[in-house]
Amino acid sequence: MNEIHYSTEIAPGGHWSLRLRKGTLMRLTDIDGGANVGMLFYNPENLLERYNAPDTLKCQHTFKLTRGNCLYSDMGRIFASIVEDSLGWHETVCGNSHAEQVSARWGERDYQRDRNDWHQNGYDAFLVELAKYGLGRADMAANINWFSKVATDAEGNLALVEGHSAPGSSVTLRFEMDTLVLLHTCPHPLNGAPEYPRKPVKIELGVAEPVRDDDYCLNFRPENRRGFQNNALYHLGK
Repeated sequence: MNEIHYSTEIAPGGHWSLRLRKGTLMRLTDIDGGANVGMLFYNPENLLERYNAPDTLKCQHTFKLTRGNCLYSDMGRIFASIVEDSLGWHETVCGNSHAEQVSARWGERDYQRDRNDWHQNGYDAFLVELAKYGLGRADMAANINWFSKVATDAEGNLALVEGHSAPGSSVTLRFEMDTLVLLHTCPHPLNGAPEYPRKPVKIELGVAEPVRDDDYCLNFRPENRRGFQNNALYHLGK
């Protein structure tokens, strides 16, 4: 990453949202290991355009996300590219934890009674951030879970791979269009830890170098080059 212009830490079970400009870099770092960062993308100029997990996976012929992969909207444009990744696997199929899951697994706690020791879930965390932009349940999409890896058994059952993300693991996104980013640090829905996972995440923001014709993400898949062309058409005249 070039010069860092902003840095912050998202507390365990926290949530945040912000608008990132085209050409911005975001680096996420798993401070203690074992973190999960749920993330969604929306077009701030047209909130009906949002991250599309199925298109992102099928057009790049993958089940996982890593360096080189691009993150697509449901309009065939690219919100962001993964330009750095120390893990090699992030998942985007399992969605969010819900209040019922969290209560059943770790006990019911609320902020009014337990303050910072409460048990937040990913779905409600996203709803809080969505409401800031006039959005709600109908606007929820399938989210990315950074730092999390899932595996399947012979029957096709999914399980979270424990110990996948070590302390200091990081992933860096380069935003290819203005993007409203929503995120939370709530547990992965398949996390079966005996205690509610409290994993903080560091966020750093900077500015990317211009995309060149030999860019790794641009050339990672032929479909990505078409995605960048869609972005160029969208930005024509701006």
